[in-house]
Amino acid sequence: MKRSLALAVTLASGFVLSAAAQTPAAPAAPAGPAKIAVIAFQAAVGQTNEFQRNFADLQKKYDPKRQTLKTLSDDIDNLTKQLQAQGDKLSDAERASRAKTIDDKKKQLQRQGEDAQNDFQGEMQEMYNGVASKVYDVLSTYAQAQGYTLVLDVSQQQNPVLFANESTNITKSILDAYNVKSGVPAPPPGAQQSAPPSAPKPAPKAPASK
Repeated sequence: MKRSLALAVTLASGFVLSAAAQTPAAPAAPAGPAKIAVIAFQAAVGQTNEFQRNFADLQKKYDPKRQTLKTLSDDIDNLTKQLQAQGDKLSDAERASRAKTIDDKKKQLQRQGEDAQNDFQGEMQEMYNGVASKVYDVLSTYAQAQGYTLVLDVSQQQNPVLFANESTNITKSILDAYNVKSGVPAPPPGAQQSAPPSAPKPAPKAPASK
């Protein structure tokens, strides 16, 4: 049941920040060359200690549902194998009855799997948005302090950045600054999630019918 599923994150879509414009009360920056930085915003959010901790907790919350779905899936597999092995020895009525039982269980598995997946993704989106808004605040403060006039998000598949010198990438700086501010310790060794931040593990999903 542990598969990777790409998750579209609307909060980070098309993220373009003019750092000076985020605080109207701040004095206007002196005229001069623009100072531009880039950030993989979605990755920065997903790699924070806080997000990883919360995501691990969410995974644990849905573990019982995953196990329930796995048990139901295994039951369907066993009933299907029994019907295939004993089909020629059963009456038409018995074969039809067993086939209906299998079909009903498949529908139940699909329905429950979809419900669980939708619930998981909804909670995950809410969790991401909560952390992302706070990472954005750190980014805004950092950008203004460093004198950046524009910060571009390069985590989107379609973004206007064709080339950026590595020295302009502030992803790690923002990540480190946020971890310090949040006070959440790094996950212990071995506790890191195997799915990348931009593609977290999905909610339980019904396997394809056999």
